Amino acid sequence: MITFEPLWETLKNKKITQYDLITKYNMSRGTLDNLKHNRSITLTTLNDLCEMFDCDICDIIKYTKS
Repeated sequence: MITFEPLWETLKNKKITQYDLITKYNMSRGTLDNLKHNRSITLTTLNDLCEMFDCDICDIIKYTKS
């Protein structure tokens, strides 16, 4: 199972709120909703997140066997 748990920790460490994601980083509410509910996102979005927050993929997603 893939989760976005590391993303929320990364955002917390960088003091970035969900409101900031929408207003400062122009993230759509749909993408934010997908992240919050561990639903799929595109590789382009994953790449954009890594670039926006200057981090690695492991700071965004985590895979665990179900």
